Formats: sequence, C-alpha cells, structure tokens
Amino acid sequence: MKKGIASTSFDIAELAGVSQPTVSRALRNSPLVSAETRERVQAIARELNYKVDKNAANLRSKTTKTLAVLIFDDAMSGDGNINPFFLSMLGSITRTASIEGYDLLVSFQEMSEDWHSQYLAAHRADGLILLGYGDYIVYQEKLQALNEAGSNFVIWGPQLKTESACSLSCNNRLGGELAGKHLLELGHRQIVFLGNANDNFPEYQMRYEGFLKAHEDAGVALAESHCIPAPEDNGYAAIGRLLDSGQQFTAIFAASDFMAMGAVKAVNERGLRVPDDISVVGFDDILAANYLNPPLTTVRQDTTKAGRLMVERLIRLIDGDSIKSSYVTPNLVVRRSCSAPRSSDE
Repeated sequence: MKKGIASTSFDIAELAGVSQPTVSRALRNSPLVSAETRERVQAIARELNYKVDKNAANLRSKTTKTLAVLIFDDAMSGDGNINPFFLSMLGSITRTASIEGYDLLVSFQEMSEDWHSQYLAAHRADGLILLGYGDYIVYQEKLQALNEAGSNFVIWGPQLKTESACSLSCNNRLGGELAGKHLLELGHRQIVFLGNANDNFPEYQMRYEGFLKAHEDAGVALAESHCIPAPEDNGYAAIGRLLDSGQQFTAIFAASDFMAMGAVKAVNERGLRVPDDISVVGFDDILAANYLNPPLTTVRQDTTKAGRLMVERLIRLIDGDSIKSSYVTPNLVVRRSCSAPRSSDE
C-alpha cells in the first residue's frame, strides 16, 4: 500500500487470500462466511484503517443493497385476507437482511397486476423474495418472465420438475404423512382431507399425497368422499356443508391452519365439540393455532429457518453463485384438538 492512498476491499481480499465478495460479507458479519475467515478479514481491515462507504460501494457495483419481499394477495375473498403464515416469516427475513447489510422493501401484490414487469423495469431491488401465490398455473407465467429476464429471485413454494427458479419449501408430502399417521394411530378411520388438492395448488396436492400414503402404509381404506375441496379462506363453509349433508366422519386434516380454524367454527356452531366429536389437524403452526379453543394440533413449518435461508440464498444468487432448491423438514405439534374417536355405543 502506498502512503496516503486509501485501502480498498480488493486490497483486503488480496491480503486475506479470499474473493472481494467474501470480504464484503465478512465485514458485515455474514454467517455465510466462516468465523475464522471473518476474524482474519476484519483484522486486516482494522490494520488498513478501512472504512466502508456504502453509497460509493453501491454506485460501483450498480446495486441498490435492497431486497424486496412480495407477498401476494390472490383476492380469494373480498376482504383481501393474507395468510398469517407468510407474515410470520417477515421477522426472520428482516433480521437476516439487516445482518447481511441489506435494506428491505415489503410490498403486497395482487396476482392480476403486472408486478413482474414493474420490478424488472425499475430495478427497485437487487433481488426478490416471493411469498404466496394462490393459483400456481397463473403464478408460473410470472416466474417465467422473471427467469427469461435473468432476475435474481427466491420463492417459498413447491419444487416441480419443470421449475427453473430457486425455491425453498416445506417437505409437504412428509407433513401430510405425519398428520394422517397421527389420526390413524389414534384410531380414526373416517378422516376427510380439507383443501384444493390439484395441479393449481401443488403444495396442498403434496400434503394430500402424504395423507394418502399414511393410509396405504397403515393398510386402511379411505373414507367415503374423503377429499373436500375448499379455498384458503373458506374451510368454514366447506365443513358446514359436509356436516349438513349427514356424511359420517370423525376427523379432519385441513391443508392449512387457516382452513382448520374455519372447520372448528363450523363444528362448534352445530353443537358438536372438538375433539370429543370431531378431531382436527391443521398445517403451518401459525401463532393463533396455540390460542384456538382447543389449541390446534398441526404440522409446523419452521418460518424462522425458512426466512433466514431465503435471504442467504438470494444474496448468493446476487453474488453470482448457483443455488439449488431444497426442503425444510416439518414436524408434528400435538395439542388438544385431537383425541381417539368415541366408540359407537357412547
């Protein structure tokens, strides 16, 4: 280093024997860099009296140092409900982005809007995190446009053979299997699956497939009319119609906690009790699940881990790394909304 000439991150990289992007991550204490490397880089930076000029760095790299989180309202109801599951991820996403030295832009979008073109044209963020989508067939068209434009984005969503985007998702088949197995082991033989299990809703479809596998492994025949279609915000109406039809069943596996809560309300309004008359299992473990009466047995998706991984992977994409899609493993949280079915003579 020549006297009077300010040091740069490239000087630190050369002395530390690492790449310049690694230096940038190490200086902001990124967990993507090992503790040993962080300490070495930071020690060299102190020796060189190196100071980060955030604005200059952004201008040099032509980046915004901003990530955008787009949460989709698929307008399934007039109230424009947002599944609280996605809101629960925001805390982890915000904390991780801050650690990585990124600002965060949070925006709610309707699937009918031309949001993908807006973000591509305006360059409002270096990368996108996409949460929620409703009808996946419609959603795929937007993803294809982002792919063709070479955009950096990570989605919380299903891993499909035709998908070229980087996705992170729950192992939905395993989650469905855990829920089905739990109800079967309690002795239930008339279980209904609540949710739209089809290609438009692949996550629900995978949960349904896991539910079917649990029956197959246990050698138990499926109940009559065991799959009850329902949109996210209308488990209440779907189970209400089923109860009014006179069909016999002793348990419900709902594809989301949101639907499960609606189902519990429909059961209660008809003078029945959960779990004495009908057991209920949900999926997600949103905050409200533990405060339902009775508290809801559900399949938990680790939103803290998911939020952190999505930010870390998006930054790696921005840095030019190649990232593969992967799963987060779910687990069953047993609470008081399930019990063994009552015998016919009770």
